Amino acid sequence: MRLSDSDALGKTMEPMDIVGKSKEDASLPKEFINLVSSESNEVCSREEKRTIAPEHVLKALEVLGFGEYIEEVYSAYEQHKIETVQDSLKGGKWSNGAEMTEEEALAEQQRMFAEARARMNGGAIASKQPDADQSLES
Repeated sequence: MRLSDSDALGKTMEPMDIVGKSKEDASLPKEFINLVSSESNEVCSREEKRTIAPEHVLKALEVLGFGEYIEEVYSAYEQHKIETVQDSLKGGKWSNGAEMTEEEALAEQQRMFAEARARMNGGAIASKQPDADQSLES
């Protein structure tokens, strides 16, 4: 099955049905986005998760017969993650007045992910840095 400019019924897409404003945008028909979103939500629900994750979208593409796009979608997702970290570093979004190195930003991101996983799993949250009093006692 190939993605085209027509919906599942073979009708021509109206210009307002296309997401994005210019040809440079990665514009997709709204019906396609709704279809993938709906199936992603179903996959997420079957796994008893509350938030749609990238894995759910990839599984939805496979279920819907768009498996040929999975590798390219995953590659775009990985590139997006890299660009997001780079943009965060440039904007100083992660810093408290001082610039962070890329390694520090990635370490901070991993720490935040671990905290989020711990909260979702009901576990304890590791502190950002050891308590000053504890390090003196050791």
